[in-house]
Amino acid sequence: MFRILFYQPEIPPNTGNAIRLAANTGSELHLVEPLGFNFEDKQLKRAGLDYHDLARVTVHKSLEDAWSVLLPAPVYAFSATATRMYTDVAYEPGAVLMFGPESAGLPASVQHSPEITERLKLPMLSTSRSLNLANTAAIAVYEAWRQHGFTH
Repeated sequence: MFRILFYQPEIPPNTGNAIRLAANTGSELHLVEPLGFNFEDKQLKRAGLDYHDLARVTVHKSLEDAWSVLLPAPVYAFSATATRMYTDVAYEPGAVLMFGPESAGLPASVQHSPEITERLKLPMLSTSRSLNLANTAAIAVYEAWRQHGFTH
């Protein structure tokens, strides 16, 4: 359906929650190394519960490796610095929803690379710095899926 791309994720429970999200929505989860954890991490396993076997998860050695698998699909990079809202896009099946590492978000060089179709943001209070990675991914995936009538 949709493909979630975490670029260099750092916090195990966020990725565990994304595994659960992918399993429950029929999405794929793609992770770009380096990862801030390994798949034996207890927090990752706990957050993903028993969904690990139900999710399609692919780990890529580099962003270039991920692009070779994911393109030519549209790629939506989520960033607090973007100006266009995530609800202003008509997502097509197979679209890539890309998110950066928890500590810094997507680097500008990635956000502005030619592979990116559009930079998107979720609204939040002006006094806030960022949303949780797993929560942001869930909001984006459910909006894309909603636009398709929650069909699989």
